Amino acid sequence: MNFLAHLYLSKNNKNILIGNFIADAVKGKDYKKYPKEIKAGILLHRGIDHFTDTHPIVKKSKRRLNLRYRHYKGVIIDIFYDHYLAKNWHHYSDIPLEIYAENVYAFLQENSEIFPEKMQKLLPYMVEYNWLVNNASIEGIEKILAGMNRQSKGISKMDLAIEDLLKHYDEFELDFTSFFKELMQFSEEKTTNLLLK
Repeated sequence: MNFLAHLYLSKNNKNILIGNFIADAVKGKDYKKYPKEIKAGILLHRGIDHFTDTHPIVKKSKRRLNLRYRHYKGVIIDIFYDHYLAKNWHHYSDIPLEIYAENVYAFLQENSEIFPEKMQKLLPYMVEYNWLVNNASIEGIEKILAGMNRQSKGISKMDLAIEDLLKHYDEFELDFTSFFKELMQFSEEKTTNLLLK
């Protein structure tokens, strides 16, 4: 899953949110140097990624994508699913997405000194381009996919994935809705178990 989903699945625990946000920049056993709840957030993030990558609904979504994306298919589906979460945010939260995003950005900025360097550098871009909110529009997703393609020096062809999104828009949305229900339950149970350790 992408940033919005990971942050949302941290629920109201701010330390888990930090861990979930920085997890991709924390390698191997480096997570052990963090306090208990941040550590739990990092492990939750890894658990969410594994649950997502191995889930039959996600695999079905990947099969809808053009073969040209090869191993980038998972990243594309993560971005698509974040789009549906942002677009349908009112089904998942009573706090409007714009306010939620502002609060999260402010909190992350206040705590950024404990982030790995990679995430310290990424955060200003996330805030400036308002990734969490812009995910909700097709135009926003198009920009994200184009940016990811530039990052891969054109190898990923991810900029073309907007065609796949529009072609199978309703099917991807149904996939996301079914999958996310299961992911929310998994995340809740995983968080409880991690905090009991």
